[in-house]
Amino acid sequence: MHSVETTDEELGTRGAPHATYEHETSVKHSLWGTSIRFTMVTAVIFGLGYPLAVTGLAKVMFPRQAEGSLIVRNGQVIGSELIAQSFTSDKFFHPRPSAAGNGYDATSSGGTNLAQSNAKLPARMQADIDKLAVENPGKPVPIDMVTYSASGLDPDITPDNAYFQAPRIANARGLTEAAVRSLIDQHIKGRTLGLLGEPRVNVLDLNIALDDAGK
Repeated sequence: MHSVETTDEELGTRGAPHATYEHETSVKHSLWGTSIRFTMVTAVIFGLGYPLAVTGLAKVMFPRQAEGSLIVRNGQVIGSELIAQSFTSDKFFHPRPSAAGNGYDATSSGGTNLAQSNAKLPARMQADIDKLAVENPGKPVPIDMVTYSASGLDPDITPDNAYFQAPRIANARGLTEAAVRSLIDQHIKGRTLGLLGEPRVNVLDLNIALDDAGK
């Protein structure tokens, strides 16, 4: 009786499973390593490098805007061109109504979120219209005087809104309405690039100009 011996080379099978397992393990380790390195590199580039580069470039090209478009008077910051603040005196232009916190709260930006189907919305708007109509009888109330912006921090109003307030301000300051309207005309900003947005007036800028005109 003869025994038959075979080698791995003859069968071509005994070593194959072991080699395949080692190959798959090596591929998995390679994929994990590549994924981790890619994540770390992209985190550094886009999480640190890109923001720092953009911030640095902005400070060089647009230093005032990069710092928040702050308005400084007598060495003190009194506000920003980008964020509305409350004005209630008859001597000043009033911004759009605000639902941000208790009103014009930069830490609680937001609107009322009232749907058109919500009865509170037209009721509130009509009450505001009635109140404003007493202030300026016979004049249509501009829509932005009775609607809240989405952020509650819109720093601008429409020229129509500013013109509507002109009689009240002229009376409170002892100015002619023509003088107030002329000041408004000087502060109307057109569409960005001639295409984007609508003509607008920055409330804080206009109120500062009012105080300067009275000096």
